[in-house]
Amino acid sequence: MAESTSWFFAAALLLPAVAGAQAWVAPAGVGSFGLVAQTISNTGHRLTDGSLLPVGKSRNGATYGFIEYALTDRISIAGGIPLVFARYVSPDSAVGDRAVDACRCWQHGWQDVGITGRVNLINRAFGVTPSVTVTVPSHAYEYKGEAVVGRRLKEVTLAIDGGIRAGRLSRNLSLSGRYAYTVVERVLDLPNNRSNVTADATYAFGRRLAATGSAMWQRTHGGLRAGTGPPPPSAPLPWGEIATGELFDQHDRLLRDNNFRAGMTVSYSWTKVAAFVSFLSYLRGTDTHAGRALSTGFSIPFEIDRR
Repeated sequence: MAESTSWFFAAALLLPAVAGAQAWVAPAGVGSFGLVAQTISNTGHRLTDGSLLPVGKSRNGATYGFIEYALTDRISIAGGIPLVFARYVSPDSAVGDRAVDACRCWQHGWQDVGITGRVNLINRAFGVTPSVTVTVPSHAYEYKGEAVVGRRLKEVTLAIDGGIRAGRLSRNLSLSGRYAYTVVERVLDLPNNRSNVTADATYAFGRRLAATGSAMWQRTHGGLRAGTGPPPPSAPLPWGEIATGELFDQHDRLLRDNNFRAGMTVSYSWTKVAAFVSFLSYLRGTDTHAGRALSTGFSIPFEIDRR
């Protein structure tokens, strides 16, 4: 089961203090650039009934560089690309005995280029900002197996972010939420779109230090169910709805990945830089990974004089 492309962008979306509050847009001419480093420990797989199969373990890492710039007081554009590392670490044999997994060695490569445009509609104590993100694979990388850098699928995400600034409900507490619907490139004419919902609560301990608690839900509209038992050790067919060799060949990027994740982020802002550390855990799901992720990064603001 290949890791979802969107996972490596989750760290930036968690952090209003670092990535910019998604419900608002910075003033015209103001931007930021930054770098996020992330490590993921995949400790097994959740089957279609939600039970844990503690095999197929892998490690993922990524560095994600991004830049965002406000064209006007209400319109901004952002872009980035992750460099991803992956390794199969289970003592058991990988499903299908893929070469990228069998060697137990690190695989690496650039993943997908993402470009986002945001338009702020409400810019008060309560903010609302819809956005469009286009994600395109950077090259024809391998997507079959556990130790791969992504799913190699084109995606278009339509999202809306809303938030309430600190002071409206509480002096130190701000709330934000996000709904995103992603249209995913079809493979074998199977639908595999998804919905993602994120809820954040941020508490500010003064002007510089803040902590954010986050909950993230994903629901896949379509895809394949892997079934409720482990895959056959020799012939990998049939396995749930993966009933043909052609489906098995594509199953890493076509599973019906439904999951719930939660995490905590601590951020600190200086005059010229903001930094953070974040922990995120897979709590439950079906046809998905089990595991946890640790992220850290920084963001540096800049301003272009447009007079």
